[in-house]
Amino acid sequence: MADAQDIKSTSSNSGALSTLVTVFFFWGFIAAGNGVFIPFCKHYFHLDQFQSQLIDFAFYLAYYLGALLLYFMASVLGKDVVSRWGFKNSIVYGLLFSAVGAVMMIAAVNANTFPGMLVGLFAVALGFSLQQTAANPFAALLGSPETGAQRITLGGGINSFGTAIGPIVVALALFGATKANADQINSLGLGKVSTLYACVGALFVIAAALFFFSKKLPSGKNDDVAEKSPKALTALLVMTALLILIFGAVFKSYTIETTDKTLLDEIEMNRMKLLLGGLVVVVGTLLVSLMSAKKNAVGWGAMKYPQLVLGMLAIFTYVGVEVTIQSNMGALLEQPAFGGYTSAQIAPFISMYWGSLMIGRWTGSIKIFEPSKPLNTLLLFLVPLVAFGVVLLVNSVAQNDVSNLYGYVVCIFIQGAAFYISKDKPARTLMIFSLLGMGCMLAGIATTGITSTYAFLSGGLFCSIMWPCIFALAIAGLGKLTAQGSAFLIMMILGGAIIPPIQGKLADMPFIGIHQSYWVPVIGFAYLAWYGFGVRRMLQKQGIDYDASTGAGH
Repeated sequence: MADAQDIKSTSSNSGALSTLVTVFFFWGFIAAGNGVFIPFCKHYFHLDQFQSQLIDFAFYLAYYLGALLLYFMASVLGKDVVSRWGFKNSIVYGLLFSAVGAVMMIAAVNANTFPGMLVGLFAVALGFSLQQTAANPFAALLGSPETGAQRITLGGGINSFGTAIGPIVVALALFGATKANADQINSLGLGKVSTLYACVGALFVIAAALFFFSKKLPSGKNDDVAEKSPKALTALLVMTALLILIFGAVFKSYTIETTDKTLLDEIEMNRMKLLLGGLVVVVGTLLVSLMSAKKNAVGWGAMKYPQLVLGMLAIFTYVGVEVTIQSNMGALLEQPAFGGYTSAQIAPFISMYWGSLMIGRWTGSIKIFEPSKPLNTLLLFLVPLVAFGVVLLVNSVAQNDVSNLYGYVVCIFIQGAAFYISKDKPARTLMIFSLLGMGCMLAGIATTGITSTYAFLSGGLFCSIMWPCIFALAIAGLGKLTAQGSAFLIMMILGGAIIPPIQGKLADMPFIGIHQSYWVPVIGFAYLAWYGFGVRRMLQKQGIDYDASTGAGH
């Protein structure tokens, strides 16, 4: 187990924790910045909406493959790799790998190649996968167990701050301002992307050095033995192989050159079928695994628990929904009915979307400070207003016009009421927030203009608290298999790689378009609402209290 002296020596080590939370900031900053980077690349490389979504595909696929590789190594070696390396060293390795990814991005920029840039982003996110696997338990280690949740919540808050300012910083880095016109955008080169990632890579190296040379940080090493689960490993490897075949066929289809409209339509339809096939592979693998484990639980490890397997699908759906709403928002806002904004002008909206997650996570963390009941009720409405003001302030400092975002405060009050009704209970919170998210998506589809924009932006408000709710419900009752179950859940960040391209392809179809493509998150929120309702019965059958409160953020 971890060195007891290490834990004792860091029981109140705010300096060590400050060093740790920098990696939480990086995850949010880079991921949210992709929302601006996507339309930039779409214009520069003349991509269609699906092709532009390959940025998210590469980024979130790396999370899945990274977590799968760590799980595979643990299965072969019989010991958890991150535990063997130690949390500190694992974060250092992850940061350095992300720095290598930044160098690869710069090389791809100099070669003027979009596929090369995707490889670079993949490498950056692969490093993030290792960092994330180590950082959450490491935060819990830096002090007494009683305050572990507070430290993880702090990391989530820093992550959300990164998502709020990421789009602004990236827009300023790429465009020099957030008010560039179409001609200026089309005349931009990739030199500023190179500068941006040179700075990012340098920050990765500096952070790695801080971790490596910090004498106050414990190693976080332990000798835990990994649980064997050969059937689960086989299922995940088969799923991965099928996904490689499917997406390989999708990418290969883009090498076909033809001007025959009939043939083009046929190719586009085949691409759509392949993308949906990828979704079916993931959903099918999880459901078949669940049914097989019900018949014979031996060899399935944590996947013998229905709350975990269906929770994996919930994480897959949640991440996919969270990412696809904002990834396709740039194309939506470029439509005349939604303001006709340029790629440079959408940064305040992307910032507000990710800022909405910060608003929700700050609000969801109130309970940690144990306020009195009257004060808690007051803070449920005051804290989100303060967080809303922070997002507006950041945009104002960047000289963005935020006057068209003032009315969004109505959505924030609705979220405050939802928190009050949910009473910090994971299952109830997930169900209520999912239903509200679905309602907002439907409202966005049914309207246009600023009303519709507010509705789609509010998806961030209602996604904000889903990660801790799903995570808490999915690992409830797993006992010694909790660590393995957590690894499986992190793999399902894969949803951010698969769901956005599906919506992007729907948006490319003339008879659907970008506006109606938002039926994708509607379906996603519907499943999440079902999980929030159904998981209660699953846990009740196992004698588990599903009403335990939670309050962190991813």
